[in-house]
Amino acid sequence: MFSLRVRTYSIAHRENNIRLSRSLSTVSGYSATASDGPSASEVSSAKAYCVDLLRKYDSPSYTLLAFIPASAQPAYLAIRTFNLEIARIADQISTPQVGALRLQFWKDNINRTFAGSPPKQPVSLLLASVLTTLRTESSAGLSKSWFMRVIAAREQYLNNAPYATLVDLEKYAESTYSTLLYLTLQALPLHSVTADHLASHVGKAAGIVTVLRGLPLLAFPAPPNHHSNSKGLGMVEQQRSRAQQGVVTLPLDIMAEVGLREEDVLRKGAEADGLRDAVFKVATRASDHLITARTMLENLRNGKDVGHAFEHEDEDEHQYQQRQPGHDSSAGKLMQQKADIDRAFGVLMPAVSTGLWLDKLQKLDFDIFREELRRREWKLPWKAYFANRRRMF
Repeated sequence: MFSLRVRTYSIAHRENNIRLSRSLSTVSGYSATASDGPSASEVSSAKAYCVDLLRKYDSPSYTLLAFIPASAQPAYLAIRTFNLEIARIADQISTPQVGALRLQFWKDNINRTFAGSPPKQPVSLLLASVLTTLRTESSAGLSKSWFMRVIAAREQYLNNAPYATLVDLEKYAESTYSTLLYLTLQALPLHSVTADHLASHVGKAAGIVTVLRGLPLLAFPAPPNHHSNSKGLGMVEQQRSRAQQGVVTLPLDIMAEVGLREEDVLRKGAEADGLRDAVFKVATRASDHLITARTMLENLRNGKDVGHAFEHEDEDEHQYQQRQPGHDSSAGKLMQQKADIDRAFGVLMPAVSTGLWLDKLQKLDFDIFREELRRREWKLPWKAYFANRRRMF
């Protein structure tokens, strides 16, 4: 979406970039100056900031906060707001260079926060408080590498490049939304292969749906602001103009399979030949992951094994404790799995919001441009309540 083909820069433009890189030490009015640790008032303000941001820009995550155990809610807020801050970068930048600088800012933030010197930024301050609490109360922690994985995945698609294949889209969802769930499970703290396995499927479904939901906004982005009084930014405006031409982020292999062309979507919108077929195929993959997660829950409820192995179990970040004595038998293993899922269920609740959106998409005959798909889901609170109560989504 954003072009890197910039041949010349004016002196004013170069000076503006210098000022911009320096200004990244301050985000949302918070200084990046290191501290010895957040005070109680800073943590309280950081929580308020995170809650407000989720309420405004991620209403499903805000609604589902109620189902997270109270002890893990600060971690949930930090993790979800971190994701929101990273995700919004692509919508706020004028050039990829600016996006790269902002992502580097967040890499530095995470490194300093895990080193015990968080910058004066709300997410970093709240995360630092969470890390201290986990180390003090449970000798547990969160994986810094998983935060970095989310940043790296966002950076790879910072210019809204299309996914080469549906498998690539799944990998992106695993590196973002599944990883957010892994981090939240760590904050419980819970290290369970069964819980992580379910989180992987739920996160992949949620990630795929997020890409589908954003398709109309990327295909027909809001017009740029031409009322700036800044001078010497002509090349930036040219790049911004090219960025506003629109892109289609559906997997290229699916588009080729159904005969869908990007230019047709950009010209005809919802009437483009093959668009609904492509959306159907991508949405079906998200639905498949939810069906798999439901089947796993049903198998456990019926005293059976989950049904298949967790493909990411051997990754370094997934570390599991040895089973307690008496849990080596099949009955003991099943009992432990059920206990783990009972503790983890609140973290898995994005399955409910994802399923509701997919149901609505189906009812609208996979017309991805329908306005109803971008409205808040009024059914979510009570659907989530009953799903949590029944331990089934």
